[in-house]
This record gives sequence, C-alpha cells and structure tokens, in this order.
Amino acid sequence: MQIQVLKSKIHRVKVTGADLNYIGSITIDETLLEASNIIEGEKVSIVNINNGERFETYAIKGQRNSGEITLNGPAARRVQKEDIIIIISYATLEFEEAKTFKPWIIFPNENDNSLT
Repeated sequence: MQIQVLKSKIHRVKVTGADLNYIGSITIDETLLEASNIIEGEKVSIVNINNGERFETYAIKGQRNSGEITLNGPAARRVQKEDIIIIISYATLEFEEAKTFKPWIIFPNENDNSLT
C-alpha cells in the first residue's frame, strides 16, 4: 500500500509579487528550493495565511538569494503582495517507508525570505 506524506515545506514566506499575465506557476528563490528539496516543475500546494486560500501549482526557479516568491498566472488572483504563505509538496511512499521518512521543512525569515 502507498500513501502520500509531507515531503517538503517552506513555512511562512512573504509573497513578493503577483504576475497575472505570466503563463502560470510560483517562482521561488533557488536557495529556498534547494533547502526544501523542491525541484523545478514539482507540483506544490499553496496555503495563504492571510485569506485562507488553498490551491495547487508548480514551482519554477527564481534568482538565487533574491527572496522572490511570485505567484504567476491565475494563482496571482489568490494572493496579494506581502501575504504570508506556506508552500507544501507531497511524496507517495510505501506505507512502511513512510513511517520513517523525514520531510524537509524550512522556516525562512518572514521579513526578507532569507534562511538566516
């Protein structure tokens, strides 16, 4: 039997932009992607702390150490610049493997989205 478990979480980052005219996705600072073990193109769930919105999109790589968190395309309608969000990805694992799996969870600085 397989189950879905938390794989990666970027907990409480500030939205730096919303670009309605982009094709779609969420642009995430490359440093945050690497620290959370999320890869470009990976499906992610977004939870908006400010308004309760929950939706899914995919990750694209932003400039390293820029602090960028930009929602693109239709997702831009679900956030405002400076909203605080949580970015989550899941993995499908065998039940026994899932019991010992340890997710990558990071807690960036909410002021500038840095890892310091």
